[in-house]
Amino acid sequence: MALKSMIHKVQLQIADMDRHYYADHSLTVARHPSETDARMMVRLLAFALNADESLAFGRGVSTENEPDLWRKNLTGDIELWIQLGQPDEKSVRRACARADRVVLYPYSGQASAIWWDSLAGKLATLDNLTVVDVSPVSVEALTALAAKSMTLNCMIEDGGVWLTSPERGAVEVELEARQRARAG
Repeated sequence: MALKSMIHKVQLQIADMDRHYYADHSLTVARHPSETDARMMVRLLAFALNADESLAFGRGVSTENEPDLWRKNLTGDIELWIQLGQPDEKSVRRACARADRVVLYPYSGQASAIWWDSLAGKLATLDNLTVVDVSPVSVEALTALAAKSMTLNCMIEDGGVWLTSPERGAVEVELEARQRARAG
């Protein structure tokens, strides 16, 4: 018998002073049986960092050729493609060809650093690619906030990110930009 996805209900309040975006989101997050709490929380972080009224979760880790999060315009064109982890070069290039903007969030510490060192030169030519590393300390702290039902507040100011749960405490998220998309 196949295991079913676990459903998490999330009330996410976002105050992004850098982008002047302030909103409450009621999210239903399906966590695939193979997905860890850490990965799910990084997905929620990526949502908070890029949130708007059109951002949506992809179908999940079991679906190839689809991002973890994306934003499409009214014609179906992909404006934003968000991928977690360490995709291979071919997948990144395919995403960059399909979307106006691509953001990768590797989150595995030393493994992410090794992955990036092996691909940085090859991906430097992709003008629409941003790579932002989430520190292992932050991932561990975010994982401690995970619950079946969550209320999270996210504050973003001057590049700093804080996620707070009234029940489980607060996390200051450490991010390192490895590559930024060039304005075009």
